[in-house]
Amino acid sequence: MNPFNEGTKSHHDYELMKDLEWHCTGCELIAGQAKTYQIWRQTYGLQLDKGNPDGNNFDKRIFCENCNRITVHRKLLTLERVAETKSRSGLSNKSTTRIKEFFNNREAVLLKVIPSKDLEVDHKFPQIRWNKDEDSNKDLTDNEIKEKFILLTRSDNLRKSRACEKCVKYETRGHFPGIYFWYEGDEKWRAEPHDEKGCVGCFWYDPDEWRKGLNDLIVNS
Repeated sequence: MNPFNEGTKSHHDYELMKDLEWHCTGCELIAGQAKTYQIWRQTYGLQLDKGNPDGNNFDKRIFCENCNRITVHRKLLTLERVAETKSRSGLSNKSTTRIKEFFNNREAVLLKVIPSKDLEVDHKFPQIRWNKDEDSNKDLTDNEIKEKFILLTRSDNLRKSRACEKCVKYETRGHFPGIYFWYEGDEKWRAEPHDEKGCVGCFWYDPDEWRKGLNDLIVNS
C-alpha cells in the first residue's frame, strides 16, 4: 500500500519503485533530493537498496538508456516497512515559536532578522547522520536550544542539507561558500559515521562558532 498522499511527488515515485527495480532520478523519479528518500527511510520505514552492500548511500550510478548517460538510480529493497523507524521528534508549534524567539528571529548564515514565517528551525547535527531516535523536544532549556538548533531560511536549509549529504557520501565536510576554513579540524570527516563530534568545526554545524573562530584567527595572525 502506498504510504503517501495521492498527487505528491513521493506517491508518484513509490508507484514506480514498487516493482523493486532500479529507476532513474533523471527521467523517471520526480523527487531528486536525497533528503526525500532519507525521510522515506527514517519516517516511513521504507527500505531502499544501497546498490553497494558495503556503502552508505542508498543509490546506484548506472547507465540510463533514456538519458543516454550515467545517472543516479534508486530502488526499493522490499515493500516491507521497518516497524521502528529512526525519525525526529516533531517540534510542536509552541517549541518552534520558543526557539525562534530565543534566537530573536535571526537566521544563522547572514545574521539577518526576518519574519518568523520565513524561518525554519533546523537541527545542527543533521538527520542524515542519526542512528537512533531523537530525545523529546518538550520543555527545552535555553542551553538545549543553543546546543541543538539553528534558524535558517528555506534556501539555506537546502544548502545545508546538500552539504551534509555530500559529507556523508565523500567524507568531505562543508564550508562557507568560497571560504575553506574550519574552526576545528579540516575538510576531512574524522569520526565514526554517526558521531556528532565529526561535525564540530563545520560552518553548517555552528555558524556562530565558525565566525568566532575565523575572527580569532584574523586578530591573532
